[in-house]
Amino acid sequence: MGELADPVVIGTITAPHGVRGTVRVRPAGEGRHLREGLSPLVGGRRRRILRARRTPKGFLVDLEGVPDRFRAAELRGEDLLLERSELDAPEEDEFYVADLVGLKAVDERGGALGKVIETFPTPAHEVLVVRGEGGLLYVPFTREHVPEVDPRAGRAVVRPPEE
Repeated sequence: MGELADPVVIGTITAPHGVRGTVRVRPAGEGRHLREGLSPLVGGRRRRILRARRTPKGFLVDLEGVPDRFRAAELRGEDLLLERSELDAPEEDEFYVADLVGLKAVDERGGALGKVIETFPTPAHEVLVVRGEGGLLYVPFTREHVPEVDPRAGRAVVRPPEE
């Protein structure tokens, strides 16, 4: 992943927007790091965020060195990456989505349900994808369904939704 030792995805470019090089970005999490002044690695080089604004469908972002729609279109599918040390410290009870992948999922009695293999956003919340012996579980990342996360212990207590 380029020059970063411990990269974290802060968003993904989904499409160009307009003719002046603006890109539409799907944030990873709430999008707190999609803001002016930060310089994520995009397409193999650092690009300063010149302007960022939230829309109902994600963020519109103007990046340094992306002057037109043609250049913006070339970046479709590229992740915006920051070094973990560049991220704001999470608040108590907050987690970076990337830190959830790899956690053991256990039930409230400590029984193994599987492992979190990925997450994906929905308009309401992130969803954890847990691979277990019975296949895949899709678990809303809400306090109701994931009452406890302990990254240091490498586990999350999970209450799968009723079928």
